[in-house]
Amino acid sequence: MSNRPVSVIGFDADDTLWQNEQYYKLTESHFRSLLSAYAEGDHVSERLLEAEKRNLAHYGFGIKGFTLSMIETALEITEGRAPSSVISEILAIGRDLLGHPVECLPHARDALEALAGKYFLVMITKGDLFDQERKLAQSGLGDYFDAVEIVSDKTATTYRRIFGKHGEGPERSMMIGNSLKSDIVPAIAAGAWGVFVPHELTWVLEHVDKPTEAPRFCEIPDLGHVPDLVANLKG
Repeated sequence: MSNRPVSVIGFDADDTLWQNEQYYKLTESHFRSLLSAYAEGDHVSERLLEAEKRNLAHYGFGIKGFTLSMIETALEITEGRAPSSVISEILAIGRDLLGHPVECLPHARDALEALAGKYFLVMITKGDLFDQERKLAQSGLGDYFDAVEIVSDKTATTYRRIFGKHGEGPERSMMIGNSLKSDIVPAIAAGAWGVFVPHELTWVLEHVDKPTEAPRFCEIPDLGHVPDLVANLKG
């Protein structure tokens, strides 16, 4: 067994390794314009968020659930009178979202390159299976990872399972991500380190308070700080 405090490092994908939420924001803006004849933009966004909350338990996270929530919202706002052209356009912008380009975030590649071969690296992400596989392939980052876990949700149980499967348990593992709710709080609850890398467009449903009192909580401004953080980590 290595004397290093950490042997396994998990990375979130969307808005940690590459841009994601900005494309949802652009799609939502298009959706608001489609329904501008029926409701104010802010009202459309509020109803869409409500639909997303309701539908998470049914459709999970990702583009397909988001597209179905847009259709549901359009039907609600128009009281079932949304023309077929609007529904068709919603389906079209949903498909466009599935094909958006992959833009890696600053320092992502350098951080992975510095850690690869020294630690067991695993990408831990939630969302549509095909979409996440597509983005990983197009990112060019896939070769840095020793394992990829695409999950329906991220909980303490999820992290215990993954870090137990790929390492010596969460106590010798670290999770890095932009979502306090999904990446940091449950990883710390499982016993791992949680490294928060803020992103300005993190989805509102992923917002919770920072676990600042947790001894294994860290916050860094970008992924460029990860190698030094890991190297200087004390057990």
